[in-house]
Parts: sequence; C-alpha cells; structure tokens
Amino acid sequence: MSSNSSSAGQDITVVHLMRHGEVDNPGGVLYGRLPGYHLSELGRQMADRVAEHLASRDVTYAVASPLERAQETATPIAKAHGLDLDSDERLIEADNIFQGKTFGVGDGALRKPANWKHLVNPFKPSWGEPYVDIVVRMKGALDAARDKARGHEAVLVSHQLPIWIVRSYVERRRLWHDPRKRECTLASLTTFTYRGDRIVSVGYTEPARDLVPAHLLAGAKPAKGGGKAFGA
Repeated sequence: MSSNSSSAGQDITVVHLMRHGEVDNPGGVLYGRLPGYHLSELGRQMADRVAEHLASRDVTYAVASPLERAQETATPIAKAHGLDLDSDERLIEADNIFQGKTFGVGDGALRKPANWKHLVNPFKPSWGEPYVDIVVRMKGALDAARDKARGHEAVLVSHQLPIWIVRSYVERRRLWHDPRKRECTLASLTTFTYRGDRIVSVGYTEPARDLVPAHLLAGAKPAKGGGKAFGA
C-alpha cells in the first residue's frame, strides 16, 4: 500500500447530525413528512445559534432533509461557510401512519378502535417505517457525507427519530425504545467521528439548549459534551 493510501485510511472526518429547530405548529399536529411546516421565529434563532457555534469549525459540506424545517435550519450553517446546501432524501423524517393527526397522551387517540391495528408491534414499529429501514438510509447518508467531507467536517440536518435510531445502532443499543428517553432535543448535534471509513466515537451537544422551551426539557439531563468511544 502506498503512503498516500495509508494516510487516507487514517483521515479523521467529523459528521454532525443535527436536529432541526422549533417548528411553527400551533395545532399540535404530527406533521411527519407533510409539506408546509416551517421554522418558528424561535426555530430560526436556534438555527442561527448553531451556525454561530459551528462558525470556526472546518465544515466543507452541508446537506439536509428535503423538508422545509430541515432546509431552513441548515441554511445559515451553509451560508456561514460559503457552501451550497445539498438535499438528501435519506435524511427525511420517519414515515408514520398517524401523520396529519394529533396523537399523544390525553388526546383520546389510543382509545379509538380504528387505531388499535397500528399499535400491535412496538418493536418494528407497526405504525410506521421499520427501524431497520431507518438505519439503512441514515447510515448511508452519514457515510456519503463522510466521503464528501473526507478529512474535514460535514453537517447534516435531519429529524429526531431517524437521528436517535442511527445513533442507537452505532452505539449497539436495541432500536425499540421509549420516545421520552431520546437524547435528541431541538437543534442538538449528534456527532460521529470517523477514522478512515470507521466510526470511532459518538458525541452529543446542545448549543441552543437555553432557547428550548422548558416543557421540552422536563426530566432531560443537560448535555455534557461527551460521547461514546469505540476501540481503535
């Protein structure tokens, strides 16, 4: 193997997987993949905050889910680094049968017999896109960004469930989980560090935590900026 090939195999590449900012959704709809849901004013502040946080980083590639809230979150980051913003369908929100409805504790949805057939298997899950399918597309998007930013850093803007699922896969956790325990708040960064083609660590930070509404942080522990490292 040539020295150049050996060096390339040890390149350190950092891929930040960011959740979008707050969305303007006064009706409390599970908007999923529906078009027309944009960032709120607070969400735009979150996007600007993360752009400031990453301004001094060596970001050479920026890409987002095609949904408006993700594109709007990624735009100030791309602009701060003089980059064109790419779009990747693999970063899109998880598909969900309850899209367009209000669905949560206390809204009566769980008492409607028409919904019961969708709730039979939480391990898959039966109401939405299979977790394994999410892993495949999200890991593909991460690896593609690694190749685009080889030796530098990339920022990918996506959505809470896909981010949590691919992180769980990389950290070797089961994919089915309690949604209330996801560590993926609004405008957070889940950071994957590659050595060559292999992920060697995962970190998590919340640059806009002070902007996140208090009720969304209830019971959540402040991010410590650490993460999980894997064997060399």
